[in-house]
Amino acid sequence: MAKKGAVLICDDEEIMRDVLETILSAAGYKVDLAKTGEEALECYADHAYDVVLMDVSMPGIGGLTALEELIKLDPEAVVLMITAFATFDTAISAWEKGATGVIRKPFQNEQILSFVAKGVKKRRKEEERQTLRQVMTRSVKRDAIVGRSEKMEDIFRLVERVAPARSTVLITGESGTGKELLAKAIHEASPRADRPFVVVNCSNIPSELLESELFGHTKGAFTGAVAAKKGLFEVADTGSIFLDEIGDLRPETQVRLLRVIQEREFTPIGETTTTKVDVRIIAATNVDLKEAVKTGTFREDLYYRLSVVPIELPALRQRPEDILPLAKHFIRKYNDENGREISENLSSEVLSLLENYHYPGNVRELENIIERAVVIAPTDELTVDCLRPEVRDPEAARALIQQTEGASGDIDIARGVNFYDEVKKFEIDLIRRALDQTGGHQSRAARLLGLNATTLNSKIKTYNIQARS
Repeated sequence: MAKKGAVLICDDEEIMRDVLETILSAAGYKVDLAKTGEEALECYADHAYDVVLMDVSMPGIGGLTALEELIKLDPEAVVLMITAFATFDTAISAWEKGATGVIRKPFQNEQILSFVAKGVKKRRKEEERQTLRQVMTRSVKRDAIVGRSEKMEDIFRLVERVAPARSTVLITGESGTGKELLAKAIHEASPRADRPFVVVNCSNIPSELLESELFGHTKGAFTGAVAAKKGLFEVADTGSIFLDEIGDLRPETQVRLLRVIQEREFTPIGETTTTKVDVRIIAATNVDLKEAVKTGTFREDLYYRLSVVPIELPALRQRPEDILPLAKHFIRKYNDENGREISENLSSEVLSLLENYHYPGNVRELENIIERAVVIAPTDELTVDCLRPEVRDPEAARALIQQTEGASGDIDIARGVNFYDEVKKFEIDLIRRALDQTGGHQSRAARLLGLNATTLNSKIKTYNIQARS
């Protein structure tokens, strides 16, 4: 009979060990035995068990202490406590120390089997999530998706469900939240993992060249087409294509993309025959596509084709419980890259500043903050002085935003205004303020404004914003 799972039984009474072993072995479980808590800890350190059945009252360290130490070894361990004295206080103490459940003696065979089956299922689910996280970071060299918050756990579970499918996915969220990483994770957790993963930033490629990049062209199809070129959709055939900043697509490109999704084919520029492809589309944007549909800048039918599975990545300020694990992750990363040995144990003062900063640039900005701190730290400990000025003084960092909040109050609406002209003036003023604040450094200005650097650069060119002397 195939083994259903591995169970460790820890009880000082031989007859109880024999009874439990008989019940579970007959049901198909692999069973190991321990007489004391100390012995159970030794067994667990050497083997992987799905479930541990632990007696509360035993000589030596006792069941509750053994439970506590076992959870330190493996925070995800599934431990079922068995006791003849299942008082309310005992149960609460066991749960507080990490027990999955409490079983009272005497018990029925069916009760033991039910508890263990549920425990194995719980353990396997956790192993699947751990495997998913490993897959999600397997080929992502510079970054990793790190998160323990409930919001991120929900996203991990959703990725686990949608990764095997072919359906299109639309990832939304502010700049710097990790949309490309999540797209890569979906691909890597899918059956297409060993096939191409092609990234296209729709805002980086000039609009007049984007269709050629996506769908390819024949030689002489247009001025400058000196040779035929395979499009990125064809390159991504049998794999996945990630369309970042999808909201920047021109209307005519939107039409062609809609056809690819519907018909799974496209026509290269200058060609008369279609090319069939099997490509999973994952798109991302930091703009409100629903609003873009309302204003007519984005096709409604394309929006619904793209958002079969919508995933919204929360801003870092919405999941502050992830700041510490992210900071530790980046400390390890930049220790390795720079040959440093900076401690991951942050002082309460440093952690408080990091947790209270508002992160307009999200995870990308936190990474920048930690990288700088690791590089300039004079010792093996990060101090407040290692942090950027705006992190040390959050109020000063908010000054720019606060200055602009009242800007619209100077407009006399009663006299009538041109909405688009006023919005343009406001954007120009905001960008100039950010550039002034950062000494003309566009990347830092983009982080202050919560924009993608390429988006800011595009606006600077569009509005012809000149650096102030």
